[in-house]
Amino acid sequence: MSTESSDSSSLKRVRTIADFQFGRGTGKELFPDDCTFRLSSTKRIRYVMSGKTRLATVRAGDGRLTLGKEAGAKLCEILPSPAYRVTVQNDVAEFVVAGKNAMSKHVISADPGIRAGDEVMVCDEQGGFLGIGNAVLSGEEMLAFNYGVAVQVRKGS
Repeated sequence: MSTESSDSSSLKRVRTIADFQFGRGTGKELFPDDCTFRLSSTKRIRYVMSGKTRLATVRAGDGRLTLGKEAGAKLCEILPSPAYRVTVQNDVAEFVVAGKNAMSKHVISADPGIRAGDEVMVCDEQGGFLGIGNAVLSGEEMLAFNYGVAVQVRKGS
């Protein structure tokens, strides 16, 4: 059972998490003042909502954010390239948009600062947002490997 909340302390908390996870200032850009929050039965923030749209989920295990596609697209606009981006070949773009994983052999470039487990944006060769997901490999490993999953895509655009 979850409850709704829209208090300023919850907003401050998710903005702080976003600033930690993606860099200073991203929290204010990602989460507008009118966000609402769905709380778990233990009264912890579970979902960050904007209207009926889920912007992010706060993971119970580590307290980090997993972004919805709207927040992922917004993050792509906010952060300068190549921050948290994995660029794939255009010929696999339709698969990523459909929610399929991004494979290492299709990765053209990746932010060298990406670590396995990071929330990343998958983009096409022109920099267009394709989807959001969880990095399975570091940015350098994505380029070095010619097989296997580079990004587990959760949501395509």
